Amino acid sequence: MKSFLHVGCGPKRKDRTTRGFNTPDWTEIRLDIDASVQPDVIGTMTDMSAVASESVDAIYSSHNIEHLYPHEVPLALAEFIRVLKPDGFFVVTCPDMQSVCALIAEDKLTEAAYTSPAGPIAPLDILYGLRSSMARGNLYMAHRCGFTQRVLTGTLQSSGFKTVASMARGRAPYFDLFALASKSERPEIEMRELAGLHFPG
Repeated sequence: MKSFLHVGCGPKRKDRTTRGFNTPDWTEIRLDIDASVQPDVIGTMTDMSAVASESVDAIYSSHNIEHLYPHEVPLALAEFIRVLKPDGFFVVTCPDMQSVCALIAEDKLTEAAYTSPAGPIAPLDILYGLRSSMARGNLYMAHRCGFTQRVLTGTLQSSGFKTVASMARGRAPYFDLFALASKSERPEIEMRELAGLHFPG
């Protein structure tokens, strides 16, 4: 049985991760800073000391990395590499600053880019964090850094991931990036197969 670490899981379970992880073949280990969501492990992206080195086959992180300060990103990625098995991989998704800033360049900073279950989402919310959540006191929602597809790929490579595949969905209601980063060298056909399982269709 393979295991994946669901980093910054919040209340979500593996049925809200990827098609590839949402199968009986994968065991989910949920990690979050917030004890109220009942994670398996309490920790942060920059300190996952409760997770043993080279103990998980994969990591999934959805809309967490943008909550770090820029200088913390290499620390978090080093932790991810530490806990991954030698042939492990990392799936990450985060906002796409290039498509968001295209809307801002059109002077649509506070106009709704799309409507989510939480209500209208403006470029300002994607850039700095969901204002309605922060107004209610949840400052964990603040965004402190951001990525374009090129920068995310380069950041993963410079942090030690050997092979990286990425995609951008720069349109409503997504404005997001996906990357799959392998701790070991993998051929292109293998990366394409993994991306097919873990990237949105």
